Amino acid sequence: MSESSSFNISASSISNWDYEADVVVAGYGIAGVSAAIEAARAGAEVLVIERSGGWGGAASMAGGFVYLGGGTPLQRALGFEDTVENMKSFMRAALGPGTDDAKIDAYCEGSVDHYNWLVDAGVVFKESFWGQPGWEPPHDDGLMYSGGENAAPFSTSISPAPRGHVPQMSGKNTGEQGGGYMLMKPLVETAQALGARAEYDLRVQSLVVESDGRVVGIGATRYGKDLYVKARRGAVLAMGSFAFNEEMVRANAPRILGRPAASIEAHDGRAIQMGQSIGAATAHMDATEVAFFCDPQLLVRGILVNGRGQRYINEDTYPGRHGQATLFHQENQAFLVIDEAAFEEGSASETSSPELLMQPTWVADNAAELEAEMGLSAGSLQATIEQYNRFAAEGTDPLLGKNPKWVKPLRGALAAIDLRGRTGGFTLGGLKTDADSRVLHVSGAPIPGLFAAGRCTSGVCAGGYASGTSLGDGSFFGRRAGISAAQQAKSRVVSRWRREPRLIDSVPSGPRFLADVKNPRLTEVNRGFTCARKGT
Repeated sequence: MSESSSFNISASSISNWDYEADVVVAGYGIAGVSAAIEAARAGAEVLVIERSGGWGGAASMAGGFVYLGGGTPLQRALGFEDTVENMKSFMRAALGPGTDDAKIDAYCEGSVDHYNWLVDAGVVFKESFWGQPGWEPPHDDGLMYSGGENAAPFSTSISPAPRGHVPQMSGKNTGEQGGGYMLMKPLVETAQALGARAEYDLRVQSLVVESDGRVVGIGATRYGKDLYVKARRGAVLAMGSFAFNEEMVRANAPRILGRPAASIEAHDGRAIQMGQSIGAATAHMDATEVAFFCDPQLLVRGILVNGRGQRYINEDTYPGRHGQATLFHQENQAFLVIDEAAFEEGSASETSSPELLMQPTWVADNAAELEAEMGLSAGSLQATIEQYNRFAAEGTDPLLGKNPKWVKPLRGALAAIDLRGRTGGFTLGGLKTDADSRVLHVSGAPIPGLFAAGRCTSGVCAGGYASGTSLGDGSFFGRRAGISAAQQAKSRVVSRWRREPRLIDSVPSGPRFLADVKNPRLTEVNRGFTCARKGT
């Protein structure tokens, strides 16, 4: 079994299992560790297999936001009112279109309990609020707006509340040891204390499937040697996104091709391909988060214009919305226009991302000169600045609804920062699961023995994004995956889809397999399988 071999193999072809457990979890990031904890608490013997040399995944390098609300103890302690219904309304509006309402409902209704679960596992949230623009708090504050809840267009119709909960730590170094590390560390320690075992340097390759369609194990390799891991009750896939699988990105989400961010090389889409090879459905494979690489302390103080010199989004919203608006609707063309006083103020502000406090690309004495230096059409930028200044003198922004706090006329010498192409992101789509994290067949029925959570699934995000929804979704539905797998009956479950030969597409451009349940060997008919945002 090599990396290019089949994504599923017949259980009848395996004569010896190298490892076995009641619940086998593939991937030791946030979804995997959460699944391991709950499976162990449910009385299952748990084995986590991880392709790298240690636990953590992308989660341990992230900024650490966990998107929680509905009145968590931290929100209440800091004086913020939030309700489950407001949280649902915001998530449906900001994370769509096409959100899975059952998942949104479960997530919001269980959010306070999930906060308490994290705290009980040793995760610490400091009772301190960071209210400045930014990707994440520069210090150890525990709460922040992380999705544009307090900005247009959401704040006018949905009561805003900060929901970005960040684990406390000192000596923060995002990308190496940030809030994500402080989230993962106590969870791993909890899993270990509950008896969950781990095997490292195992690269998962395939699902092991019985003739009735039930998943009973996982095939993997270690240093070139084939190994087989038996899952007596269920297997949980928690292997991350497909942001680093160029062919999958090209086929499904080509707008972020060549610009992966907030992802790791292990996010190769293998879990999705494995599921598809036995008929698993997928959802929102075209959906992506898009980071915008400019410090929000500068963005809020200027105006963001496109390649035609026109404003297109309010500058005080969540920067992930800037990224999506720029890449999806403005051909990745963006410039920040700012005056000298605003630039100096923004550059002197505290931030978690000083590397994104960019220097001006062009400087001019007035709008006409700046417009010419930038190569924009004559009069285009001048008209934009004139209109913005006319209303900014009154502290308003009727065009895009920018908060009056940040609305000031652009005066004197002007500068522009070239932000063309400064976007990157990761994929949000994946295996289709229900609210109990059971992987669903294209027929709509759960695939026996197979569960999944995290970025290899389509979770609460269907198109939009808010910082904390990856770690929040992964941990919440990871817990449910562990519970569901542990409760799966040991006896064979008869699958409900039809028992006749069928042709299954692994991915739109990939291998196809002819599966015959009377002869469960899977015959490959053709071959052809052929990316830093913070706070995720």
